[in-house]
Amino acid sequence: MSTGQWTTAIGGAIGLALAVFGARMLITGRAPNATTRAFRNVREAGCYHTLFGVALVLVVVGTNFTGSPAALVMTLLAVAMVGLAVIRFRPRGRRSAGQK
Repeated sequence: MSTGQWTTAIGGAIGLALAVFGARMLITGRAPNATTRAFRNVREAGCYHTLFGVALVLVVVGTNFTGSPAALVMTLLAVAMVGLAVIRFRPRGRRSAGQK
């Protein structure tokens, strides 16, 4: 395997792991403590990780369709998913008792 193939394989595995991690949070309603502290609620954490994971998988799959319209569509869809994740579900943390 070439370096490019290893990179896409690792990227796909990481994307799949993120998507499964996010889906597990959405299904069970539970998240690790560090993740819970970084987001306002478990639903937002699950959506954030699921969107990023699926977007990464789409980019990796899209690289196999070099030069075709499918690659462009997958890339644009991945960028839209990441944009949604960052704008709508970004980590914000919880407000402490002293803040308004």
